[in-house]
Amino acid sequence: MSKEGKFLIFCIEQYKSAKKLTGRQVMELFGKYKVSEYIVSCFEALHTTGTNYIIEDIDLYIEARGAVNA
Repeated sequence: MSKEGKFLIFCIEQYKSAKKLTGRQVMELFGKYKVSEYIVSCFEALHTTGTNYIIEDIDLYIEARGAVNA
């Protein structure tokens, strides 16, 4: 598995835990707003940050795409 793929899994698990969501809920949310594509495309910058920053960045990304209360 690529380093980007491993990082994506890490982000999914951390987001799931932080937001107290199921894996299915996270995948539906990430699919609807193309979060996985964003994470992979920004891997070089994101993988150097902390978990809290990643969670906040994902929330901002989703909010920017029109979600309410991400």
